[in-house]
Amino acid sequence: MKRFRREFLFLAGAAVATFAVATVAAGQGYPSRPVIMVVPYAAGGPTDTISRIVAEGMRASLGQPVVIENVIGASGTIGAGRIAHASGDGYTVGMGNWSTHVLNSAIFPLGYDVLKDFEPISAIVREPLLVVGKKTIPANDLTDLIEWLRTNPGKASFGTTGSGGALHVAGVLFQNETGTRLQLVPYRGGAGPAMHDLVAGQIDLMIDLSASSLPQALAGSIKAYAVTADSRLAAAPDIPTVDEAGLPGFYISNWHGLWAPKGTAKRIIAKLNAAVANSLANPTIRARLAKLGQEIFPPEQQTPEALYTIQKAEIEKWWPIIKATGIKAE
Repeated sequence: MKRFRREFLFLAGAAVATFAVATVAAGQGYPSRPVIMVVPYAAGGPTDTISRIVAEGMRASLGQPVVIENVIGASGTIGAGRIAHASGDGYTVGMGNWSTHVLNSAIFPLGYDVLKDFEPISAIVREPLLVVGKKTIPANDLTDLIEWLRTNPGKASFGTTGSGGALHVAGVLFQNETGTRLQLVPYRGGAGPAMHDLVAGQIDLMIDLSASSLPQALAGSIKAYAVTADSRLAAAPDIPTVDEAGLPGFYISNWHGLWAPKGTAKRIIAKLNAAVANSLANPTIRARLAKLGQEIFPPEQQTPEALYTIQKAEIEKWWPIIKATGIKAE
């Protein structure tokens, strides 16, 4: 009996040791296949563009491609939900932003918790928005634009990414701050289609992300009235701030981060975080993001803990503002 017990304990111990070695080996071998990065907006939009640039830089560290998967709809909630409910094996991660991981949770009844159902990987970039208009709009500066809108209430069309999206929130706040009235025109799948119509003159105005609006403004395809920040963009020093242009304090900043599903192993999060950090340190990647008006978070804010802190602080700031404006899902 004692001999049987000794043999059993020996075999059990060997099994545990074998499992532990296999687990470590699996972790060390990660990733052994391509990693999917879910982007909750349409291809060609600002979040998609940023994601593709960062993903390209991550490949060298991971030794595997990072493949973009666009999962669009409902102001980014469908794509974010895809991440929240994915397997935490490290092969599915998701790019998110101010809208998907802050605003949406105050507006939509979500099937996931934006803080509890994700593992933060890294903060990526942040950017102010730009107040932009079609080339033929009569106003040439922000003060004249506001006066023109007040004189023509309800006539100007304003492109948004749908109810509750960042552009929608910006449009509602702009109306409230200026005493104007706009026709809010929702677009499916992100800012790309709306920007296309703005360039074509099909809509009048947007308060858009720098990533999609700045290239068009620099090309002269649209008018840029102001940056929604207290300092000018390094990539476009001729565009005034809202303070300088006549709408002081109208600050709105979008930011992007990378998340994994809840329960993803810390060793995998650490490897993904290192890949992001290496990507953001690459001079070519940095230059490409800067041309889009993006400010890369400093290294000390590129940690999982820092991303969680940023997100929590933004929720505490913006939820009361959203509830006060009465923005609701439609």
